[in-house]
Amino acid sequence: MNLTDSQQAILDFIAQRIEQDGGSPSQTEIANAFGFRGVRAAQYHLDILEQAGYIRRVPGQARSIRLCHPEAIESSEDVEIPVTTKNESADTLRLPVLGRVAAGLPIGADITGEDYVLLDRVFFYPSPDYLLRVQGDSMRDDGIFDGDLVGIHRTNEAKSDQIVVARIDDEITIKRLKIGKNGIRLLPRNPDFAPIEVRPDQDFAIEGLYCGLIRSSR
Repeated sequence: MNLTDSQQAILDFIAQRIEQDGGSPSQTEIANAFGFRGVRAAQYHLDILEQAGYIRRVPGQARSIRLCHPEAIESSEDVEIPVTTKNESADTLRLPVLGRVAAGLPIGADITGEDYVLLDRVFFYPSPDYLLRVQGDSMRDDGIFDGDLVGIHRTNEAKSDQIVVARIDDEITIKRLKIGKNGIRLLPRNPDFAPIEVRPDQDFAIEGLYCGLIRSSR
């Protein structure tokens, strides 16, 4: 993917700030540096840089932009996931791919392990316990697309507005959790999909917390 002059300049600015300050700039600082009227323009360019594989962001954390390794700076459609069990180090994670999770309507959980993959820790926070392959595009506006491998930290606790893998009866889905006075809702991030209202008579549980993704060529 070829970057525009603005996107290349933003990428260079992020790299410079990380080198000078030890941390990435905020979206507001990027917007101010490039004369944008608001953070939405900065968000737009950051989304493109992330989808293209130039940066990664930690969901729910400010100043969480991370530069990808040079070998990952390619079109996201060309990023290969290394499948191996050798040459592991402290900087890598060996994670099982346990199956698929719906980013649309809930589907039955498929827990058949596909394989193990070695991944750099920089792509995830917190550290994931396993990977699930996304099916559907209801989380599109959060940058989660059909076919992505999402890292999941195993936990049964989550805060409102976090992205979670949840179980409703015997079905599994990935959504943004919303806890309110009237109960629990699972919110899609695509206007073509309706929120899922969790009824009191349903068997509901948080299965894990989303902590990053890898986009593979398919």
